[in-house]
Amino acid sequence: MPFQECPVCGGEMVEKIVEKLLRGGVNIAAVSAHAEVCLHCGERLYSTETVNRFQQIRAKLACHEVADLQPLGQSFKTAV
Repeated sequence: MPFQECPVCGGEMVEKIVEKLLRGGVNIAAVSAHAEVCLHCGERLYSTETVNRFQQIRAKLACHEVADLQPLGQSFKTAV
């Protein structure tokens, strides 16, 4: 693990698999990824490779290139 302590609060970091929501345009994808997570404040740190993959997924979502993604349901918007 590159970080023994959280760069934000100094808390203990542990490696976990987390879910991250990525938005590209009007589309959103839920992605599972490895991250170092602070046990105190919850800060998440991702590897450079993971961040690059997030950027690729966001670009695909923005261009509506979602054929290789699994649908999870529908989203709705309304005014209150």
